[in-house]
Amino acid sequence: QDPTAYPYQFQDDSYLAPRTSLEFVQTVTLQLEELSEEALKERINLRKVQAAVDMYDQLLQAGTAVSLETTHDLLDLICLYSDTEPVQDEEPQTKEVEGSAEDSKNKKWRGHWVSDLIKVTWKENNNAERIFNLLPERDTRCYSALIRGMVMHGASAKAFSMYTDLLNNRLTADVHIFNALISAAPDVREKYTERWAAIVELLNQMSQQKIQPNLLTFNSILKALKRCGSTGKAQVGHTLNEMKALGIAPSLATFNHILGVYFRPGSNGKGNIDILQDVMSELAGTSFTCQDPDDVMFFSSAMRICLDHKDLELSYKIQSLVEVGENWRLLGDSFQQSIYYGRFFNLLCMMEHIDVVLKWYRKLIPSLYYPNHQGMRDLLQALDTDSRLDLVPTIWKDIRTLGHDTKVRLVHEVLNLMAREIHSPEIQESFAACALDVKRVFEEDKWRTGLEWTTSALSSIATLLLRANKTEQAWDMLQLFKSKNRVPKDELLENFLSVCHSNGTPQRAVELVQLSAAFYLASTPRLATRALAEFQLTEEQ
Repeated sequence: QDPTAYPYQFQDDSYLAPRTSLEFVQTVTLQLEELSEEALKERINLRKVQAAVDMYDQLLQAGTAVSLETTHDLLDLICLYSDTEPVQDEEPQTKEVEGSAEDSKNKKWRGHWVSDLIKVTWKENNNAERIFNLLPERDTRCYSALIRGMVMHGASAKAFSMYTDLLNNRLTADVHIFNALISAAPDVREKYTERWAAIVELLNQMSQQKIQPNLLTFNSILKALKRCGSTGKAQVGHTLNEMKALGIAPSLATFNHILGVYFRPGSNGKGNIDILQDVMSELAGTSFTCQDPDDVMFFSSAMRICLDHKDLELSYKIQSLVEVGENWRLLGDSFQQSIYYGRFFNLLCMMEHIDVVLKWYRKLIPSLYYPNHQGMRDLLQALDTDSRLDLVPTIWKDIRTLGHDTKVRLVHEVLNLMAREIHSPEIQESFAACALDVKRVFEEDKWRTGLEWTTSALSSIATLLLRANKTEQAWDMLQLFKSKNRVPKDELLENFLSVCHSNGTPQRAVELVQLSAAFYLASTPRLATRALAEFQLTEEQ
């Protein structure tokens, strides 16, 4: 693997290679326009929900019968997305991350992120229910689509009502219906013991209807146990023993739900880390295939626990498991991968030596990981901790490449770190070149960057240019204070006067005093006194 290469999906056309995680967008185009069942199938396959519903209605109005198999697929599609279009980009921003100008690109959050934040709920009498009620005959598969959709989109009570309707129509449920209802049991019961009792009742009904449980049945049980408190912890062992007795091997989702029972998100290090140690000991060296949609949650959940407990050694074991066979496929889509690697990289930046951090940085980016702006701030802080600020200009180039040069706090962090202390002439020269590049970003189209000049940014750039003896460019920065209605700090003007003295430029010293006077600064008399004492001025000066 070439760590400097773009992800393999984009290598055939480098122009289309996304520069940031926000640019992983999928687009599809319909090919069949005629009124036919084939056109309906195309819309279903391309997940065009409204287009599929419209085509179905047009076929019925034209008197064209739609096969039961295609109807099943249509109901699946509508119920999966709760009668809405799948989210891709161009979704409204749910909240500001760092102020109105900070993260304009968040208006194009990727699909899964947006859909996780903006929960789609089941709408009463939606197209799925309408089409279901129009069917002359409704089989178990039709009920299955609606019940699973209702559970997925928060209408658990209605799903149980639909299940009762299925039984009243003398139909038998399928394993998918039971799996959905088991996972929804905590939604329809208040007490932990009642929730477990509801799960047991569903399992008994499975037995009565002679429906064999599968892996997803047990994963649904464990998923529900995460919401059963102490009762859930007491039943984990029994559930796993039952799986073993039936010869059902666990998947990564099984272990993910077990971790969820014992480690709550946001627990800040609470929970017995030995449980994750035991899980990793059992999984070490194993190659997995995806058997449950929730399998892709395991690695990011496990890494979250490592981050909460600041357990670097255990995080390396998790990464080693990712590298076994094709386990990397179970990291999920690009967004899920960014969560996993973001947590791993955050832990590295906190706990590892900078040389090791940089080794992983070069290994992961950009072939596996597009860090967000917080990931880049973590890296900058790691450079600061290990006194490697000389690398900041190199990291700034990556920040620009990754499209994070519009993040206000990140840009200020870069400037503050470079301007905080005096370094060797070579490093100061490098910092000055970097500062000028940052200046160019501020001067770009404000609509794109959203960056506005602050006193801190102006002062940092001017200071860095002064230290590299780029006096004229530093003077240009002082003029920007005036045009941007910002007031320079006394320390900056004092330093500038010292540089004027070193360079033997009395006229510039006089202009500096005049600039200070124009700002009505209290330090003006002191600057004037220094100019008179340190420079040979003409009578006019």
